[in-house]
Amino acid sequence: MTDRASTSSRIAWMPSPALAAAVVIGVVGLVAAFVMSRAEPAFVGAPLLVAAALGWERRPSGDSVALDTSADSEGAVHTSLGLPLLSVRVHAAAAQHPEALQLRLSLGGAAPVDAVVTPRAAAGLTAEVPLVHSGRQRVVAVEARAVGADAAWVSMPGEEAAIERVVRPRQAPVRSLPLPARLLGLTGQHVSTRPGEGGEFRDIDLFHPGDRLRRIDWRATARAGRAGELYVRRTTATSDAAIHLVIDARDDLTGVVADWSERYPRPAVSSLDLAREAAASLTAAYAAAGDRVGFDDLSEYGRVLPPRAGARHRERVLRAIELTSATGTTFQRVRAPRLSPGALVFVLSTFLDDQPVTLAHTWRAAGHRVIAVDVLPARDVRELTSRDRLALRTVELARRIRLEQLQAGGAEFVRWEDAPGREASLRAIAAGRRR
Repeated sequence: MTDRASTSSRIAWMPSPALAAAVVIGVVGLVAAFVMSRAEPAFVGAPLLVAAALGWERRPSGDSVALDTSADSEGAVHTSLGLPLLSVRVHAAAAQHPEALQLRLSLGGAAPVDAVVTPRAAAGLTAEVPLVHSGRQRVVAVEARAVGADAAWVSMPGEEAAIERVVRPRQAPVRSLPLPARLLGLTGQHVSTRPGEGGEFRDIDLFHPGDRLRRIDWRATARAGRAGELYVRRTTATSDAAIHLVIDARDDLTGVVADWSERYPRPAVSSLDLAREAAASLTAAYAAAGDRVGFDDLSEYGRVLPPRAGARHRERVLRAIELTSATGTTFQRVRAPRLSPGALVFVLSTFLDDQPVTLAHTWRAAGHRVIAVDVLPARDVRELTSRDRLALRTVELARRIRLEQLQAGGAEFVRWEDAPGREASLRAIAAGRRR
């Protein structure tokens, strides 16, 4: 898969700081030579003024810079999430061939890098960008400005050429599927407690109007030996479950605690990566079982998908999960999102504030089964100072209290990053529903 972005823009020239500095230093040198009646300051200032005059005469008349950026996916993978490694190629060219080109490169989520290269080198720059994160992300962004002779003139930055890509999260296998406390659907693969068609054997009862003739148990009728009475075999009905996935995308934190306040954190799996993986895995597993899956994002009001079944709706939910990105806002919802009756709610959050806990208690009070999924990666505190470690202990204590409040309120708990523990927790939760 190849993505390409091309821009071509006219540029406007302006004097560089080097030209202004040459004029200022030259004038100061001549004035100092006149005041002190010495020739040495003039030997310094006069050449700079001559160079500034020559640079002014060589002012470029006009130019345009064209950028052509492409990103190709290679066959190799880079991370444990199975995300691809991209090969980025940048081609920058100017119409009148300036002395140099200054490029500002933003690769992945790293900080921008400024480089001054010759026009020949700018025509064939290559780099490899590991896609550590899933979801929507900017792969590469390039800005270019031309540099005139002796760096006396520089151009204004041209139009940016950027490539964005949406990376699908990995879908981990989910072998144990917890179910709601009540199954209200009319079709599906789960055995309910209601009598109906298609399920397991329930009991034997007298024939009533409305029972199907193929349900008559002739052996039971013969054993009864009562004239005029027929007995039928009754089975339990199969049903589907309503699953609602709620992602708290208000923050996105990696395991390196020292990077929590950085604008450009180091590449590492983040909490939102784990949340996307968990949501996509649960969506695929429940959709394969014929259940209805819904989606909600706490960071946006308009991104709500009610629980439905079908392949088309499953792709809509997966697409909404892919496009989920951190907003950084901490607004509180006045009203809890409305759910389908009897739905099973998965709350995927870092639980660093009280809003997910409040919503979980509200849904529990309404009769829903709630499973809290912790997506905060394991913390790396090796680069923290003693003061930062104390602050982190305070945050961890408040977070632990919230998780205990969730469990005390009837919600069940799963830590997604720990794969063996995750499977054990889901297995225990699913077994509790069957009992």
